[in-house]
Amino acid sequence: QVQLVESGGGLVQAGGSLRLSCAASGRTSSTYAMGWFRQAPGKEREFVARIRWSEGSTGYADSVRGRFTISRDNAKNTVYLQMNSLKPEDTAVYYCNSNDGDYWGQGTQVTVSS
Repeated sequence: QVQLVESGGGLVQAGGSLRLSCAASGRTSSTYAMGWFRQAPGKEREFVARIRWSEGSTGYADSVRGRFTISRDNAKNTVYLQMNSLKPEDTAVYYCNSNDGDYWGQGTQVTVSS
C-alpha cells in the first residue's frame, strides 16, 4: 500500500502562483511515476502532469504547459506542482496519484479568483 497526502492548495487571485506537494509513504519502492490530475465541479477528472520517478522525464496537458512545472524529491518521496500564471479555469480539486492510478491522494482545493 502507498499513502499519498496532498497539501498546498488555497485561494489565489488570477495571475498568482501556488505550489502543491504530494508526500508518498508506505511501500514506495515500486513507484515508477507520479502525476497530478484535477477535477472541476461538474466535470470529469483530467490529467495535468506526470513525472517518471527514476529519470525525471515529464509530461503536461496542453492547458497547463508553460505555466505549471512538476518536479520530485526522491529523498523525500514527494512530488510538487508549481503553478504559475493561474487562471480562474484552473479552479479544481487537485489530486496526485502514483503509478498511473494505482493509488490516489484525497485531493486539495485550488480556487483562482478573477
